[in-house]
Amino acid sequence: MNQTILDFVMIASVIIGYFVSISLITTSFYKSRANNYLALSLFSMASLTLIEWLSINVSSVIVEILLLFRLDFLFAAALFTYFIIQIKHPLLKNKWYKWIYLPFIGSVILEFSLYLLDLYGTIYDVLVFYLKDIASISFNIFLIFWSRKLLRNSTSISENKRHWLLRLNLFVICLIIILILNRVELHLLDSLYSAYVLWIFMSLFLWWILYYGVFRLQVIDQKEEIHNYLVSKKSADTPIKKKIRSSTTSKIITQLYKLMEDEELYKDPLLSRLDLATRLDTSEGYLSQIINQEINKSIIQFVNEYRIEEAKNLLQDPVFNKYSIEAIGMEAGFKSKSAFYNTFNMSLNMSPGAYRKLQKTS
Repeated sequence: MNQTILDFVMIASVIIGYFVSISLITTSFYKSRANNYLALSLFSMASLTLIEWLSINVSSVIVEILLLFRLDFLFAAALFTYFIIQIKHPLLKNKWYKWIYLPFIGSVILEFSLYLLDLYGTIYDVLVFYLKDIASISFNIFLIFWSRKLLRNSTSISENKRHWLLRLNLFVICLIIILILNRVELHLLDSLYSAYVLWIFMSLFLWWILYYGVFRLQVIDQKEEIHNYLVSKKSADTPIKKKIRSSTTSKIITQLYKLMEDEELYKDPLLSRLDLATRLDTSEGYLSQIINQEINKSIIQFVNEYRIEEAKNLLQDPVFNKYSIEAIGMEAGFKSKSAFYNTFNMSLNMSPGAYRKLQKTS
């Protein structure tokens, strides 16, 4: 692959890393304690990439000084802290967990000692270099697999959130594997080809973080906040029930309304015709037939009516103005943003965003 293209990919990944890091700590939508540590880990990764690239292409005292900072230790510690904050792990209450930042501080002190004592190029420099490489990789492996175990065993987060965090964890494991291959190639073959592979993978990783990962997780968090608020208010508020037409005498239809209004089954994005038929102890075909005969709607139309009403209530309530429209759609029971927008448009001839603005001005 052309050297210029590889350099461009590397620079692009660094810029993305810095952009995502700054966005996480300055944008109100993303701002949180957990994201502060995610920003620190991404900033460390981007800086580490930039410094290593500069060390290959630029000969400078400044670059040599920057190399003293072993940011791979900081990356691992910050990312581990991010994971335990996300799952609200009891470790956060123990101040000793902050000792995981000690390897980073120790490595900086050690490097400055070598620099000030003018020991670079001696046997001590070589020994410290190999020891820190081994320690860095071991430290990263230990923390990433420990955090993976904590994520799998956590009972304080939803399955959606666990799935995203485990996927992020897997990406980092792949990064560490490529990093190990890079170190082996560097020490045994004196080659840097895998370094470019590492930078390309890091670029893809940062793009995923930017366009899918962080935003999606924030929507999930907002959805959970909305849900918890509604649950806390549920006992105090009297739910609005639909009036059953006098002509609707079927026991199944009465039970169906009860399931929708008392158990809010429509909020399950995976709710299927089979699920409803099973709960009502009837067949799918008969359920579709009786809903069509007595309510003159299909099952999906009937369920989506409840979802739209729930979304409308949330969109017009000022309490939920700080939450994204996608999070509100998820809480109402829609599986995806596109499904929510399409159904809302078909029902009200306007987008959820336009409806929210209309409620603010009225």
